[in-house]
Amino acid sequence: LATSPLLLMADTTTTTDRPISVHSLVFRSLKRTHDLFLANQNTPVAPDETADAITRKIKAKDQYGTVLTLPKGMKPHVKSTTETTETSGEATNDDTSENTSETVNDTIPPTISNTDVTSTTTMSNALVLANKPQQTSNQLQALVSKKPASVMPKPQWHAPWKLMRVISGHLGWVRCVDVEPANEWFVTGAADRVIKIWDLASGTLKLSLTGHVSTVRGVAVSSRQPYLFSAGEDKQVKCWDLECNKVIRHYHGHLSAVYALSLHPTLDILVSCGRDSVARVWDMRTKAQIHCLTGHTNTVADVKTQAGDPSVVTGSHDSTIRFWDLIAGRTYCTLTHHKKSVRSLAIHPKWNTMASASPDNIKEWRFPKGEFIQNLSGHSAIVNSLASNADNVLVSGADNGSLYFWDWKTGYNFQRLQTIPQPGSIDPEMGIYAMTFDQSGSRLITCEADKTIKIYKEDETATEQSHPVDWAPNIFKRKRY
Repeated sequence: LATSPLLLMADTTTTTDRPISVHSLVFRSLKRTHDLFLANQNTPVAPDETADAITRKIKAKDQYGTVLTLPKGMKPHVKSTTETTETSGEATNDDTSENTSETVNDTIPPTISNTDVTSTTTMSNALVLANKPQQTSNQLQALVSKKPASVMPKPQWHAPWKLMRVISGHLGWVRCVDVEPANEWFVTGAADRVIKIWDLASGTLKLSLTGHVSTVRGVAVSSRQPYLFSAGEDKQVKCWDLECNKVIRHYHGHLSAVYALSLHPTLDILVSCGRDSVARVWDMRTKAQIHCLTGHTNTVADVKTQAGDPSVVTGSHDSTIRFWDLIAGRTYCTLTHHKKSVRSLAIHPKWNTMASASPDNIKEWRFPKGEFIQNLSGHSAIVNSLASNADNVLVSGADNGSLYFWDWKTGYNFQRLQTIPQPGSIDPEMGIYAMTFDQSGSRLITCEADKTIKIYKEDETATEQSHPVDWAPNIFKRKRY
């Protein structure tokens, strides 16, 4: 049978319209590219003088930008070999008054081995002076000398501290303390819901204030008004007038227990923080909430304020520390170095630095950017409180009743004490929950779980000979975290 022409046309149409695989297309493209560039495979690229000149200028401006332009009357002290040979017979006291600013773009030597250091004036302007007046061409002069091995500086000597007085009076764990600006009395708050004011010199009770319905977790005495501020686990923040010993203001807004509060040293504002993961900024007079500082994801354990930047610093159980912009009401720096919850902060009274306490380490930071300074390792416990004085003594207190005394500058642990619970207490009741130095820095007041307040002082009889610093200049490796 003869084949129909229509069937032949249909068969050719189906073969021509059949899709080609991606593999075939890629192989064809690869073959075309190979045939196109095969002839120029070993041909080098022609040099572009303009591009090379631009590259040299960019590198010169990037690496020598600060010294490319010389002041009026100053000659470059490094010259190329060709320029040196041309000007070897000329005098060095040329008139430079016509050129107000000389640039050394063209005098930067192409290689260090082809340079010759010549002195044009009696005082050399070199970054590093050479020991020899002349150098051979194959010698290199290092601009920066090799750093020696890092050695811990010798710590400042501090007198050892000893227990001076034990004050009993609270019926529950003592959780917070603050000293009056005139250094005549101090105030404590405890789990018995009572705020007590004590005479600092004699340790006698002066006044008891009742009003909280749960544990008092924070107290602060104002240095600008006769006010005392308190906060507790009953979500309340109170302002007490010490002239009539009554509550005159309440600051409502916290959704859970309030754990700490701080007064700004120059502004009439109060900052409180707690278990609702926020820090709240209050106007002291109008009782209005200025800011709600949100960002932490867990309990905010401590808050500190200062006149400089940052105005507010918070430490949280989410293991972060945040620096807050008080005007904008937001975080401008977050420190994530700690691996465990941050329970306490301490600001140095003189230096622009801060310390933070966590079970993993005590860390020191530099304001305002939060640069990490060093670790204070060794206090292997849950550190609840920190305190520092102007003599560069940093003290940390922990849940197991241990007190560690550190030299702030070097991080040297010069003394360790173990608190003794008062008779009638069990051994687990040795925790130190809060501490502070008095205004003179010569008395340390601690608040403890055995319901007592202990006051420590320096040993007056101690000298550098009787209690030498047990220190050896060992080479140490500074840890980042």
